[in-house]
Amino acid sequence: MWLLLAEDEPAMAEAIAAFLRHHQYTVDCADNGLDAYHQASATSYDGVILDIMMPGMSGLEVLSRLRAEGRTMPILLLTARGALSDRIEGFDRGADDYLTKPFALTELLVRVRAMLRRRDSYHADTLVFNGLILDKAGCSLSCDGGVLPLNRREYQLMELLMSNPGVYFSADTILDRVWGMDADSGSGTVWVHIFYLRKKLAEIKAPAVIRSRRGVGYALEPSP
Repeated sequence: MWLLLAEDEPAMAEAIAAFLRHHQYTVDCADNGLDAYHQASATSYDGVILDIMMPGMSGLEVLSRLRAEGRTMPILLLTARGALSDRIEGFDRGADDYLTKPFALTELLVRVRAMLRRRDSYHADTLVFNGLILDKAGCSLSCDGGVLPLNRREYQLMELLMSNPGVYFSADTILDRVWGMDADSGSGTVWVHIFYLRKKLAEIKAPAVIRSRRGVGYALEPSP
């Protein structure tokens, strides 16, 4: 499992990272909120351990931005503040768990393991990318240019692309992720769905486009 640890106290960060690595986790570290945000935005971590009080950008702001962008990796907040209002704010912004300092490393390990077991159960009600909104409840795609319904496969394909903006997925990967065991056809199925999604994006003047690279795949990127 690949974790991001965002903690600005060097001694604590070193101790936590060494402990987690001892328990077979791969750990990247950030010592400020801005770096934590950029790393979490650019990398598909299995989980994030995020200190609230950090320079550059608070952990709560990092959390809010990641959730607003549709990043669904589980996030555990660390903080020296133990007030109920702080915990509520963290959960309201999309945190999966909350641990108040000081804590035992063994307790952190238990929380991380539990959080990672639940990682597939968290799904944001909406995904947002560059002003484009994918609504789960309404199964629709919207922006300032309007709203359009999506069928099930279109929704699943947009969910994959919007959850990983700028990441190119091959047709085979898309078939596996979206169609799974129902995939009884080839890359032409993906191309047809991409074609209709592009038409819908153009119809609502979406601030995003699905780009393709020959031999690489498809990705969602901001409109030029």
